[in-house]
Amino acid sequence: MKTDDLISALTETLAPVPRYAALLWLVEGIGAGALVSFVAMWTWLGVRPDLATAMTTSAGWMKFGYTLALALFAFWATERLARPSASARAAIAGAIAVFAVLFAFASMKLMMAPPAARMPMIMGSSAQVCPWRIVILSLPIFAGTFWSLRKLAPTRLALAGGVAGFASGALGAWVYAFHCDESAAPFLLVFYTFGIAIVGAAGSLIAGRVLRW
Repeated sequence: MKTDDLISALTETLAPVPRYAALLWLVEGIGAGALVSFVAMWTWLGVRPDLATAMTTSAGWMKFGYTLALALFAFWATERLARPSASARAAIAGAIAVFAVLFAFASMKLMMAPPAARMPMIMGSSAQVCPWRIVILSLPIFAGTFWSLRKLAPTRLALAGGVAGFASGALGAWVYAFHCDESAAPFLLVFYTFGIAIVGAAGSLIAGRVLRW
């Protein structure tokens, strides 16, 4: 068979990919992972009993807002990086801006607090377990996100994997926030972000093997 005939035979069965296929695949994987993560949180740790009251406070909104905003920007960046030529700069800049806002607010809180109160504000009462619980709750979302990415066409594998992991960690942290009773901005800045960063680093490390075409 001639080359032209072979190309024609291979392309006859091709169909156009829907415009929003990448987004739909990511939503499918992320949604399934988030559902498993939430059920795991509910059965393993439980929802904090005073959640309704906590959600009426600015600290409660800050915690849920920080994690969810990071997740949204990071998943936006993931969707962009799933395309060979798309730019994720705006989405990554948005995630950095969210972190910068919390960093500024936490720094202000620490400067205003008495010296003896600063370390308790950073460490809280669950510093030893918080990041690792975030990592564990992020695993179903991580798996769902990478399942979706394998169906797409990322070319910058380490970056795409790192951003996807970071997004999974942020959404896992949002799920964990339904259980966690910590609300101090310095604690969130250090230990929530640390847990999220661990998942991001894991994504970057395995991307070369998992996402290779």
